[in-house]
Amino acid sequence: MSRTKIDIEFIFRASPAILYRFITTPECLVRWFCDAVDIQEDVYTYEWQGSEEIAEMIDDIEEERIRFEWEDCEPGEYLEYRMYKSDVTNETILELTDFCDEDEVEEQKDYWQEQIKKLRAETGG
Repeated sequence: MSRTKIDIEFIFRASPAILYRFITTPECLVRWFCDAVDIQEDVYTYEWQGSEEIAEMIDDIEEERIRFEWEDCEPGEYLEYRMYKSDVTNETILELTDFCDEDEVEEQKDYWQEQIKKLRAETGG
């Protein structure tokens, strides 16, 4: 089965600095993304209901872009968050890129919608 790249865009009132903190620090990640996380240098070990997944941060431009590569992902796949202020509306745009099986695109989009809804609630919009 082929893999599909998905790009989703979300609008926030929170600044890129706040979003960056919520994506990169353990005390914030557990509030919206995972049950627990251990960060050793650039390696993030996430825990969900007792199972672990490991991702390495492979690109980091503070308050602009963070890219992770999952331990067992296909070559060329990644999870990326890009954040910037809109010049027109002054809102923060969070662009997310992820990969999934082609028959799971809608499920994956729904998953991210739910996760980002939690993130939005934690960051004040």
